[in-house]
Amino acid sequence: MFNDIYRNKTVFLTGHTGFKGSWLAYWLKQLGAHVVGYSLPAPTTPSHHALLALGQSETLADLNNVPELTKAMQEAKPDIVIHMAAQPLVRESYRAPMETLETNVLGTARLLEAVRHTPSVRAVVIVTSDKCYENPEDGRPLRETDPMGGFDPYSASKGAAELITASYRNSFFNPAQYGQSHQVLVASVRAGNVIGGGDWATDRLIPDLIRSTQQTVDPGNGQTVEIRNPLAVRPWQHVLEPLSGYLLVGQKLLDGNVPAAGGWNFGPAPTDVLPVRDVVAHARAEWSAIQCNEHASDDNPHEAHLLSLDCTKARQQLGWTPVWTTETAIKRTIAWYRDYYLNGAVHTDADWRAYVAEAEVTNQPWAV
Repeated sequence: MFNDIYRNKTVFLTGHTGFKGSWLAYWLKQLGAHVVGYSLPAPTTPSHHALLALGQSETLADLNNVPELTKAMQEAKPDIVIHMAAQPLVRESYRAPMETLETNVLGTARLLEAVRHTPSVRAVVIVTSDKCYENPEDGRPLRETDPMGGFDPYSASKGAAELITASYRNSFFNPAQYGQSHQVLVASVRAGNVIGGGDWATDRLIPDLIRSTQQTVDPGNGQTVEIRNPLAVRPWQHVLEPLSGYLLVGQKLLDGNVPAAGGWNFGPAPTDVLPVRDVVAHARAEWSAIQCNEHASDDNPHEAHLLSLDCTKARQQLGWTPVWTTETAIKRTIAWYRDYYLNGAVHTDADWRAYVAEAEVTNQPWAV
């Protein structure tokens, strides 16, 4: 996969203890990479990171601890840096706006500053969010050329992280000067609402639905979920979908592909974008123990009603397309949790192998 580019490469991965980061650390290990993690301790108990027990090198420290971050990166001598560490929740950003901005905005700047002082680095992939865009909610999928923005502190922090990334790329890692004044290519990647086994964050739809099952599995525990925005439309996708895109962009950067040094969207097909109500229905069809009620209210903090991504650039320039439909992603995700709670099984490896096998059959460029 990925032209075997990651074998024996050192990858400095921030946020490796989180949901998406732990899945990426697992995939990188399968590719033969040496992963050096940098993150705060796992944010939840249980945690996917702990369940996988990959045994990679890691530093458990704050992204804004500049001396520790720079020391860890310089000692790792990475070939590529993948930055996933973040405060990732919209509603949490209303409760802790300054912490969100500190982590997502200044943390990104400090990460890029550490790259400047680490001569081994050849490629940087900055992970932001589909919420980085100024979203007019006019029904048009957002594309990479749209302006950055954000209504809530989380969205604004991701838009600002994109601007900082572009500034560092222009000022210190300008693609026009690649191979002359520097040897680093920098890209940013944006994904939709990511689902998959091993996410126990609060205020996320699937983890909240899973927690509600505990009323059946363990009487006295669990709580019926109040679905606050049943008609909100989001680009739902399995966690492996954007990760394949991130790794493909990383491959291009390591190969010295200068046009890859930019922004990239990774989301489901335009016809595969679902409202929350439909996602809940699919989830309940897979596990009847899920307990929820619709409870729309004007008292909730503002969240976008409509959000979708235009992934034409990734399709045309990278050959990237989704492997699984949203319905398949939901089935796989609910099955992961159901078997974890009922049988103590962790199906991360099985899901990854099934995903890769289907990618090979459908001739995904990274898989063949």
